[in-house]
Amino acid sequence: MANGSLKVGDEVVITATVRKRVTEDRVAVLIPSYHQPHSIVDTTPSISSGQKIELIGEVTRVDENTVTVSGQDLGITVSRDAVRKRSS
Repeated sequence: MANGSLKVGDEVVITATVRKRVTEDRVAVLIPSYHQPHSIVDTTPSISSGQKIELIGEVTRVDENTVTVSGQDLGITVSRDAVRKRSS
């Protein structure tokens, strides 16, 4: 998804899939190319398993094949294909 023009400071979006609610205020999500358990803060009462959600963060590192993204619920390294630049 992301082309070679990604740079540190760019705002990007990762589309994740909701796995399940783990607490009243957290849900477990699957993030493409990130092979670790991950949960985010989400108090939406109607969120359901399989639902797609967008996680927004800022690029803090760019390598040949990977991007590190940080944000409120992020601090992960994923493949460049897992992110897209956020439209203004």
